Amino acid sequence: MDSPGSPKSERKNHRVAILGGGFGGLHAARILSRSAVEVTLIDRRNFHLFQPLLYQVATGGLSPADIAAPLRALFRRSRNVRIVLGEAVDIDAQRRLVVLRDGEIEYDSLIVATGARHHYFGNDGWESLAPGLKSVEDATEIRARIFGAFEEAEKEPDPKKRAAWLTFAIVGGGPTGVELAGTIGELARGTLRGNFRSFDPAEARIILVEASAERILLSFPPALSRRAAELLGELGVEVRTGALVTRIEEGRIHLRCGAGDAAREETIESRTVIWAAGISASPLGECLKRTAGVALDRMGRVIVEPDLSIPGHPEVFVIGDLANFAHQGGAPLPGVAPVAMQEGRHAAAAILRRLEGDTRPLRFRYRNRGNLATIGRSRAVADLGKLRFGGFFAWILWLFIHLLYLVDFENRILVLTQWAWNYWTRNRSARLITGAPREKR
Repeated sequence: MDSPGSPKSERKNHRVAILGGGFGGLHAARILSRSAVEVTLIDRRNFHLFQPLLYQVATGGLSPADIAAPLRALFRRSRNVRIVLGEAVDIDAQRRLVVLRDGEIEYDSLIVATGARHHYFGNDGWESLAPGLKSVEDATEIRARIFGAFEEAEKEPDPKKRAAWLTFAIVGGGPTGVELAGTIGELARGTLRGNFRSFDPAEARIILVEASAERILLSFPPALSRRAAELLGELGVEVRTGALVTRIEEGRIHLRCGAGDAAREETIESRTVIWAAGISASPLGECLKRTAGVALDRMGRVIVEPDLSIPGHPEVFVIGDLANFAHQGGAPLPGVAPVAMQEGRHAAAAILRRLEGDTRPLRFRYRNRGNLATIGRSRAVADLGKLRFGGFFAWILWLFIHLLYLVDFENRILVLTQWAWNYWTRNRSARLITGAPREKR
C-alpha cells in the first residue's frame, strides 16, 4: 500500500489538464497515459485532426475522415485519460482552474496546446472573401469554392468573366500556400482534363502571392526555394514575390508590387482567393497574460521558459503554436507539427520527473529532422540538413513521413490506398461541392 506523500501516491492523485487535442496535446496525453496520473484532455472537437493534409481535403484528394481520428477511440484503453468535449474560455492560474464555457476543471499541472488561428493583419473583413485553412470546415469551404469556380466557368459565356472564375489567387508563400497552388495547378492540367465542354481547365491561372521580396518558402534554404518555384512553374503557377495585398473585394484582389519609388499597384480579377499568409495565437495567451502576468509577442504567443513553463508558474506549460520558444538559436521555433509533438512529449516528461522528486527545470531542446513541402504530383522539396534535394524522391519521402505521422493505423491504410488510386488514375474522388451554394455576384 502506498504511503501518503510517496511519489507513487502523488502520481495517483496528480491531476493534469491538457487543453487541445492537436499534435502537442495528443503526444503529451500519450506519454501521461502510461503513468498513474489523472489526465483530462479538453478539446472543442471530439477528434484529432492531421492538419498538414488539410490542403488535400480542400483539393478533393482526401475526405475529412481520412485525416481525423476520434479522441475517445485513441485513448479507449487508457483508463486514466478522460476526454472532455468543451471550449476553454479562461485560465485562472492563481486558483489552478480551467474555465470552460459550461463548467470548470481543476488541475495540479496544466499543458496549454490550443494552437493558432488565421491572422489577417487587422483586416478581419477579408476572411469571408479569402478563407484560410485551419479546420475541416475551412477545407470543405475552400473545396466548394475551387470546384464551384470551374462549374461557374462552364456556364459563363463572357470570356472576361470566365477568366475571373478561372483565376485562383493564393496569398502566402509558405508550405501551405505552395502546396495549395501546386495541387490546384495539377487539378487544372491533369485531373479535370476533358471534364468540361465550354473551356479547357488548363486555361486556369494560378497565382501565388508572397509579400517577401526575397522568395517563397522562407524557412527553406534559398536553393530549395528556387527549385520549388521552378516546380510550380511546370504546373503553370505564377509565383509573385514582393507583392503585398492591400485590399480584397468580391471578385478581385489588389496588390502593391515592389518597394519605394518603383512600387506599383495591380488589381487581379479573381473569384477564388485563398489565405495562407499568417496566423495569430489562441486567445488563451491573453488569458495567461491577465491571470499569470506572462509576456506575449506580437503574434500573441506566450514567451515561455527554457523548460516550456511560464514564469512564476512551473506547473503550467505552453506548447505548440501558442508558445514562443526562443532559447535555441535566438529565433522562435516554427509552428509546425514536429515542434509541437516534441514539446508535448517534453512537457509530459517534465511533469512525471517532478513527481519523482526531481524539481530541477528540464530544458527543452528541439531536434530538427528536416523540412518537406510537396508541390503537386511527384514533386516536392526536402531539406534534411546536409542533404537537400527536390523532385520525385523528395515526394516519396514526403509520402512516407506523412503516413508515419498519421496517428491511427486505419487512417494510414485509407490514405495510402487513396494516394495510390489518385497517382495511377490522376483522379480525385473527393471532389464534392458541399454546404450552401455560394452567392454569385
